[in-house]
This record gives sequence, structure tokens and C-alpha cells, in this order.
Amino acid sequence: MTGPASRLAREPFGTMPDGRAVERVVMRGADGFEARIITFGATLQALMVPDADGHCADVVLGYNDLAGYVAERRMFGATVGRFANRIANARYVLDGKTIQLTANNGLNALHGGPEGFDRKLWQIVALDDGDTPGVTLAYTSADGEEGYPGRLDTRLTWRLTGPTELSLEFTARTDRPTIVNLTNHSFFNLDGATAGHDILDHRLAVMAERFVAIDTGAIPLPEPPRPVAATPFDFRRAHPIGARIRQDDFQLRHGRGYDHTFCLQDRGTLALAARLEAPRSGRVLELLTDQPGLQVYSGNYLDGSIRGKGGRLYRQSDALCLEPQIWPNAPNRPDFPSPRLAPGEVYRHVTTYRFSTLRRETEQN
Repeated sequence: MTGPASRLAREPFGTMPDGRAVERVVMRGADGFEARIITFGATLQALMVPDADGHCADVVLGYNDLAGYVAERRMFGATVGRFANRIANARYVLDGKTIQLTANNGLNALHGGPEGFDRKLWQIVALDDGDTPGVTLAYTSADGEEGYPGRLDTRLTWRLTGPTELSLEFTARTDRPTIVNLTNHSFFNLDGATAGHDILDHRLAVMAERFVAIDTGAIPLPEPPRPVAATPFDFRRAHPIGARIRQDDFQLRHGRGYDHTFCLQDRGTLALAARLEAPRSGRVLELLTDQPGLQVYSGNYLDGSIRGKGGRLYRQSDALCLEPQIWPNAPNRPDFPSPRLAPGEVYRHVTTYRFSTLRRETEQN
């Protein structure tokens, strides 16, 4: 689907081991801004963003071809479901019935189980080549998949909602009571995925007064969220990610760095949740979401064993994940936002990635 003035292209991106075709949809914005979505895992495979001098670079980690995504489950740019993050002991109670899930993180369930939504081949159900180009993908999760009850029909629309702005919108419906918590798991480096710089000098601000403290298994402690004040988790004012990441703090030990949910205020409507600045390239990312939490992950488990784009080995702190979602282990915590979805209800999640540059902001002021 291309034409002389087309801002959207649909192209092959390889073949699954079972012979099914994987496609890629490319959406083009302004000044070289471009988002590339593949149907395997409904994944953001590449995101080209201009820097302060107008030079574009891909700012998300991943692979250049399908083989890398299929061979290793590393979540680069992937859609996560049915339940993002962890559920303790891979078990919860729903309407008085104990639901046993497939454990894949020690005793816990993580990111939907060993074969979550990121491992599924999604289908393209709609393309829009208008002023705001977009693609809608669909996946139906069968009743009992990874232990989750109910058939879940999920749709995800990726859309360019501005010249340098990318948005996603999830909707999901079920035929039985179940739980749903979907997110995108992109790894951002605003200097570029192949630039050779880590993200410790990136300046991060998070609009949160509290965060969820975790145990050694990354399960929330049996306590209310803690205030960020006077802790290394206070990002209410922007500061470099690396400024306090090496402090001797129990929570930083448990996460091997930042791998925590920040509790966002007044959710339900799209609002600014985080701002990320890269002083070297001048790129700025503002993340807006309607979700109640934001998982901040500083790439702590990247260990140099992964060969990604440009043949680079991805190492600790080479990227930052900002994952809007419901809080971890919420099905077992009635004091947390509820992930319950009933027949007749619609799960919704909207997140926007808005890019600019420090130089442009200075010129506008």
C-alpha cells in the first residue's frame, strides 16, 4: 500500500519457522521521523527520530531481521500481555476461584508466561494512509492460554498522531471474567541504538510521588507504595539516571538498578507521565499515558550476550524502558488498581511518545 504521497508502506519482514509470513508496516512523519511495526509480537522494530541538528537515528534497541526476535525472548519493542510484569507464585484468586498460571520467572509469572503476546503473530486488520497514518493489529488469546481464563480479543493501533509523535491504543474484550494488563516494552536510547553510549547521562523526570517497593524476587512488598522523597527514586525534578543508581540502597539492590513501578496521579485520562532528555543528541521524549503506573527499567539485565542492531552487543544501562501499566501483582492486591475485566466491558490503554529537541524548545522560548 504505497503511492506518490504515501506516508505508509506494507512490506515483508521474513518467515516464521512454521512458514507463516511476518510483515512490517512503516509510517512516516516529518523531518525523517519514522516508525516501523512488525506483526511478530506487534513490535516496534525501529523508530527513527531527528536530533537537535536534524540527523535521524533509530532510538530503540532490537534486531535488523526477524531471526533475532524469534530466536531469543528479549522483549525488544514488544507488546506484553496478558499481564505485564509479575504475578506472585503464578497464582491469584478471581471471583472466589484460584487461577493457576504458567510460571516462568522462578515461582512467578512474568509478562504473560513463557509464550506471552510478544511471541505471537498478530494480524493486520486495518491500515490508514491518511494525515495520521496508522495500523491496527489483532490477536485472540484462547480461553486457558498460559492459564488465563476467558477468550480475549485484543486490538492494538499504532498511529502517528503528530509530526514527531507516535501513539498506541489497546482495546480488549473477554467472554469470561479475567485480568488484563498490556504494555509496550521498548528499550530507548535517545543517542541512538548503535551510537555506543549508555543512558546514564540521560535526564529523567517522572510525575510520581510514590513508588512500589519490591522484594528480592521483584514482587511488591506487603505495604503501601513508598514516598519517593529522600530516596534514589525521586525523579520529580529531572536528573541523570546514573546520578544515584550506584547508591547502597536496598531497593536498587533488589532491582539491580531501577526496575520499579512509579505510581502515577489522576490516571484515566491522557497526561504527562515522564520526560527523558539526552544532552548529547538533544533528543527529548515525553511520555503521556492514561495508565496508573509506569515501570522504569534501566536495562539492568543486559549482559553483553545479545548481538543487536549494527552488530552491537547490548550491555547494562544501554537503554531505558518506560512501560505504562497497572501495578505488578495487582490480582493479589485489592489495595492496588484492579486489572479485572468482565464480559461487556472494554479494556483501554492509550500511550503517546512525543519527541522534540532541546534546541527547538530553546528557540521556541
